Amino acid sequence: MEALIYKVYPYFSAPFRGRRMKRFLDLFNPSSGTTILDVGGYPLTWKGIKSKPSVTVLNIHPIDCALGPDDPPVSTVIGNGCSLDFPDKSFDIIFCNSVIEHVSTWERQQELARECRRVGKSLWIQTPARSFFIEPHLLTPFIHYLPRNLQRRLLRNFTLWGLLSRPTPERVDELMAELRLLNHREMACLFPDCDLTKERVLGLTKSYIAVRKVV
Repeated sequence: MEALIYKVYPYFSAPFRGRRMKRFLDLFNPSSGTTILDVGGYPLTWKGIKSKPSVTVLNIHPIDCALGPDDPPVSTVIGNGCSLDFPDKSFDIIFCNSVIEHVSTWERQQELARECRRVGKSLWIQTPARSFFIEPHLLTPFIHYLPRNLQRRLLRNFTLWGLLSRPTPERVDELMAELRLLNHREMACLFPDCDLTKERVLGLTKSYIAVRKVV
């Protein structure tokens, strides 16, 4: 049943991700000589990119890397974004899309932010805004404003994620422990040397993007 929710997510996220990727490419204009570390990402993010930067996709589990010959060269590596096994400033760009809210605690978010800032010359770090009224993982309005104990009781039967995936109590606890949405003040604290921009929907802030561009 859980696989069903992953068929639904793209209907909500794909338009935003497409516009976001165009914005990223227009800003950084990566070339064949550009090295990018995609922290917590997937190779399909880079499919169809006309420029040919060298992309390393880092994730905590093995990922099949099956892009076409006309796509950028992408390699995959298993690793932890909170403890990157790379030297300082070893990548031209760190790209991290909707990941930092999944590392469970404020302390771990600080670790991930610190590692991204250390390893990358330039940064593009995006995360959903806690202030937006729809929780993007549960696809349900306002539930993330409730006390966590009440959220846990409602997740299975009163969220789209729960109704489609029918999670076990253990899976509910796992997701609750994993997610921590960030507000503007916290993002500014995590990335003090970055410009913090906002993605908006109907005038409301949907997500934050921390950008550090080193020319």
